[in-house]
Amino acid sequence: MSTAHGFHKMDDMERRKWQDPEAILDTIGLKSGLTFMDIGCGGGFFTLPAARLVGPGGKVYSVDTDAEALSSLKEKASKEGLNNLTLKESTAEETVFCQECADIVFFGIDLHDFKQPEKVLENARKMLKPSGRLVDLDWKKEVMPMGPPLWKRFSEEQASRLIESAGFKVESIAESGRFHYLIIAKP
Repeated sequence: MSTAHGFHKMDDMERRKWQDPEAILDTIGLKSGLTFMDIGCGGGFFTLPAARLVGPGGKVYSVDTDAEALSSLKEKASKEGLNNLTLKESTAEETVFCQECADIVFFGIDLHDFKQPEKVLENARKMLKPSGRLVDLDWKKEVMPMGPPLWKRFSEEQASRLIESAGFKVESIAESGRFHYLIIAKP
């Protein structure tokens, strides 16, 4: 997941030049007390800001296959005194943290990376509350100086079809900066 991007090697400050995690989390309605799932969290570019935002009354669950990235994330969270995190080293295809407990299930530029995106979305549906939201932030399918190869990316249409075929209703598709789009869907 994170290794496919090479982002675990990219410094967060460098990434912040083209992506603002707090602004994105605000856009999707993340707030104090909510339960947030970061699927394919890597080093926690979205996990840590989410944990700060949901506060002690909220919960953040994050999964990734990269043990090194998770270890680094755990250390950063510990230094900040963030103890509302549950981290799991596993594939998203094999992970269901809980049934109908999540307010937001979030894919941060990685839905195209999963071996079985259909299974990952099925798991997301199991974890989402009926009132919850699935959020897919991903790379536009355009030639650009960074990101995965073009053949690997999902266009907004491809991603929407995939999400809808998993039983979701796409509510909105918007641009998110120069390189990404943001799809919000409900179960």
